[in-house]
Amino acid sequence: MKRCGRAILGVAFILLYPVLADEPVDLQMVTRIKQEGLNNSQVMETLSYLTDVHGPRLTGSPNYKIAAEWCRYQLSEWGLENARLESWAFGRGWSIERYSAEMLEPYYMNIIAYPKAWTPGTNGAMSGQPLAISLEEEDLEQYRGKLAGAIVLLGEPRDHEPLFEAEAQRYTAEQLTELTGYPEEAGRTTSSRRERFAKYRAERAKRRELTRFLAQEGAAAVLEASPIAHGTLRVLSGGAFDNDTTASLPALVIALEAYNHIARLLKKNIPVKLEINIQTRFHTEDSLGYNVIAEIPGSDGKLKKEVVMLGAHLDSWHAGTGATDNASGCAVMMEAVRILKALEVNPRRTIRIALWGGEEQGLLGSEDYVKKYFADPKTMDLKPDHANFSAYYNLDNGTGKIRGIYLQESEAVRPIFEAWLKPFHDMGAATVTFRKTRSTDHVSFDAVGLPGFQFIQDPIEYFSRTWHTNMDVYDHLLADDLKQMSVIVAAFVYHTAMRDEKLPRKPLPQKTGDRR
Repeated sequence: MKRCGRAILGVAFILLYPVLADEPVDLQMVTRIKQEGLNNSQVMETLSYLTDVHGPRLTGSPNYKIAAEWCRYQLSEWGLENARLESWAFGRGWSIERYSAEMLEPYYMNIIAYPKAWTPGTNGAMSGQPLAISLEEEDLEQYRGKLAGAIVLLGEPRDHEPLFEAEAQRYTAEQLTELTGYPEEAGRTTSSRRERFAKYRAERAKRRELTRFLAQEGAAAVLEASPIAHGTLRVLSGGAFDNDTTASLPALVIALEAYNHIARLLKKNIPVKLEINIQTRFHTEDSLGYNVIAEIPGSDGKLKKEVVMLGAHLDSWHAGTGATDNASGCAVMMEAVRILKALEVNPRRTIRIALWGGEEQGLLGSEDYVKKYFADPKTMDLKPDHANFSAYYNLDNGTGKIRGIYLQESEAVRPIFEAWLKPFHDMGAATVTFRKTRSTDHVSFDAVGLPGFQFIQDPIEYFSRTWHTNMDVYDHLLADDLKQMSVIVAAFVYHTAMRDEKLPRKPLPQKTGDRR
């Protein structure tokens, strides 16, 4: 009996033995999470509803609200509590009812195109010969009195270089090793980022000035070339969502190849006739944005008031169905909490999922949430819940599997995350880097001194093909990668909720300037 008892104790010791000296890992729970997440996954079914059923989810649009309500319902059906929509001030919504773009002369050609968000329609079909204007044009006076009713090709044609490497990529071992090193230019990051933003703001101001001139002169519509080729359209906004903003011109992004085609004909002085028909709608009946929130309540008498959060942005751009940006992140986070509920986990801390709106317009949903419950980064006056926050985990880089995590320059969490990743080394997730990453919702938490983290993901086709494009659809999702992501997130959230202490924090930041 002594030998048997020692053997049992030995097995238990192995299962609960700290993977690293100071951070225990519950390998029994990791095993259960893997079994549920890999064998009974619902992540692809969730993704089909978010993309195929609900379509593009532009902030403020009817589609977004319907998708948000479905997420709230689904989370509640899985047993999460306090499932709700929390509102914040936004502006007007926008949607497309129908559109077409065609070349009628010198011969017929259907033009691959998509309207830019928050732009008006054409009030029926309109036709005419296009006029090309360079974005670098300084002498706009030469066009005064000549643009009434014109279809403007805005910008120079661009040469296209063929691709000699695969668009889809996974990180190599060498690239992941390089990622763990702190970049040599880190000391210049702030100044270089300011320079980039200054250049971006200058270009944006120039574009606005040019658009204003075109509108004043009575131009009928603007056509711009997609920044990427092969018939793929990267489409963002061409107007503003503020309720008191005057509508801009009708605007289409068209395929680079079609744009160059038309530009070459015009350069040869061959008459071209285009017909454009755009019908869009502004929605002013509801000026609010929405976040979806739901919880698994904590069970520890002392720790249940503390919160562990996971989230992703639910909103998308409108040319595709927002599959990799960011239905994938939402579905993984929803699957993570589904796994924990299916395992009947009783976390010590409260686990809270958030699906954000307005990320594409500037992290609006997560910023409002952080200001409401934790702190305003402009003042850094801390609210009581700031002290009860443990961590926030974010996903927003497509369908590629998790390869590790960014420490967001918080060295104190390194041994913790290295321990939690060790059971997933065989699934390709092992990299922990001191580097920070920006431009998504964990930044809202990091900006007020709360631990907020983004996972490292394989890029796959994210920036090369799907990001903000008409190709961002269900067919570009990878089921096995999404299952892997779901179990890793579930394990991270579980261990964060069960620790004796909250995750360590960096020193509180000063009042913020531009942190994106």
